[in-house]
Amino acid sequence: MSKIIKVKFLPSGKVAQVPAGNSILQSALTAGVKIESTCGGKGTCGKCKVQVSLENLLPNTSIEKEFLSEAELAAGWVLACQQQLFENTTVTLKEQKDVFKRKLGFEENIAVVSPASGITKSFLSLSPPSTENQMPDWETLLSALGHTEIPFNRSVAAYLPKVLREGKFQVTVVMDEEDALLAVEVGDTSSQLYGLAIDIGTTTIVAYLMDLNTGSVLASGAATNPQNVFGADVISRIVHVTDNDNGLQQLQEKLIHGLNEVISALCHDVGISRNEIYRTVAVGNTTMSHLFLGIDPTYLAPAPFVPVFRQAVQVEAGELRLNTLNTGKVSVLPNVSGYVGSDTVGVMLAAGVDRLQGINLIIDIGTNGEVILVGKDRILTCSTAAGPAFEGAEIKSGMRAAEGAIEGVTISDDVQLKVIGETKPRGICGSGLIDAVSEMYKAGIIDASGRLGKKDQSRDRLSDKLGRRLRETDGGREFVLVWGSDSDSGEDIVLSQKDIRELQLAKGAIMAGARILLRDMGVSPQEIDRVMLAGAFGNYINRESAREIGLLPSLPIERIEAIGNAAGHGAKMALLSCEERVRADTLSRRAEHIELSVRAEFQKEFVESLSFGRKV
Repeated sequence: MSKIIKVKFLPSGKVAQVPAGNSILQSALTAGVKIESTCGGKGTCGKCKVQVSLENLLPNTSIEKEFLSEAELAAGWVLACQQQLFENTTVTLKEQKDVFKRKLGFEENIAVVSPASGITKSFLSLSPPSTENQMPDWETLLSALGHTEIPFNRSVAAYLPKVLREGKFQVTVVMDEEDALLAVEVGDTSSQLYGLAIDIGTTTIVAYLMDLNTGSVLASGAATNPQNVFGADVISRIVHVTDNDNGLQQLQEKLIHGLNEVISALCHDVGISRNEIYRTVAVGNTTMSHLFLGIDPTYLAPAPFVPVFRQAVQVEAGELRLNTLNTGKVSVLPNVSGYVGSDTVGVMLAAGVDRLQGINLIIDIGTNGEVILVGKDRILTCSTAAGPAFEGAEIKSGMRAAEGAIEGVTISDDVQLKVIGETKPRGICGSGLIDAVSEMYKAGIIDASGRLGKKDQSRDRLSDKLGRRLRETDGGREFVLVWGSDSDSGEDIVLSQKDIRELQLAKGAIMAGARILLRDMGVSPQEIDRVMLAGAFGNYINRESAREIGLLPSLPIERIEAIGNAAGHGAKMALLSCEERVRADTLSRRAEHIELSVRAEFQKEFVESLSFGRKV
């Protein structure tokens, strides 16, 4: 029998009992501790930095020496994926205060619907049984409802005797639009009718607790998608399912656990029981929808990118172990294709694409970049493999949009920064990356091809302060955004040539996808009446910077607008209205998916879209 050791994680105090030889990352998974690992533990991202006592350290690996400074190595900082543990160990994580409010509370310039969720409550006064009236409880209930054909529901019947007698046969019956019996409650609870809208992002999960009677949002919450420990992108997570016998179960359990934590917090904030949440509507990309439902996504990864399902799916919450009423309904909106998911359908619903005039380009910028082009009575969609650069992953000093992240950059004779939380900078997030590269391009630090200039060649056109920030290293050229003396870690925060290439690849893929949709519709970029940016990232990026680097078409800035978390808003609309759920179904079938991987011209458009400068 293998030796079992205890691993304690600070500052949470959580303890895992694991077999000796487990990595710190594996131990964190067991303890339910979140450690950033955008590469899924492959040792390629360097994000899983933790600190352990020196006596528990094994010799540092070559990978750790690549990502950690000599000062960090000397102080016991290691990569959690690289260090195995053989003795009881205490591991310290640097606290990261995520600013999830950035994902919530947008001023959304999109549709509002009247509540008609299909969940109804009826207050009933029943006749109690007697020696003269020995009708079974179930039949008494159905008789009072006037629906004697309702199928027997074991879950409801299990607690029916207690509920009827506690309520002195004054009860409220909860039903859905198909006359399915969801619950029976003590007394008159008809004013308490709640639902949940969920946006399952690859990086962040967002939930809205809503009053189904009034249509108002009572509380909202967000959390990092806990699946990120298996990788920052959907392909990494699909590979985990493929390579591990229990991989699918692990990913689903991680996601459900993360959602349940958010749901519990929302219920606590509002002061309701989870059993008062009767319907949930969820959206997410096609992979996330599969993993949420516990359905194998393996064949989404290789061509021809085939999903298991595309239609809307409805199950009971208890089947997923979601922290709402067990017999409550959980609906996942339909997907369009293997890589255009229900989150895009939510965006279409929220933006009202079937009611728009003119030519409208909608871009949801994230780990996957979804593009929708609406016009000429058509809805064209595509998905581009933008990669995780916009989320700060695969960037040397990259991080999520959390406290300490650089979110804005201005360059004149030196570098000025805007940092989330107004603290010492810890790294740079996606919006800051776009700003920084745009400013570096305008300042002549990089050219249109994205190449960082050599220090001696740039001396004449750059100020002394900027010139000192441009340097050659063993790993290539880089530009120093923050000197170590001014950063939270004491280490320089830099943008490397590789980082700039990662951004080019991401923005090039999105622009190439947009240009192909425009060509298929037979319109030019100049004919676009409006560009809508969906998602939290689109809400926070500097539109001028995004246009400057060629991420967006070169249009007057007033034609480019942010529409907030449109996917989440679409989920809210579908939660509140049966009609909107039907509309979502219609939009998903009407949308024409353009598979970029089979388009011969995609590579040409992609290469042309890599350079910086405004694109038409």
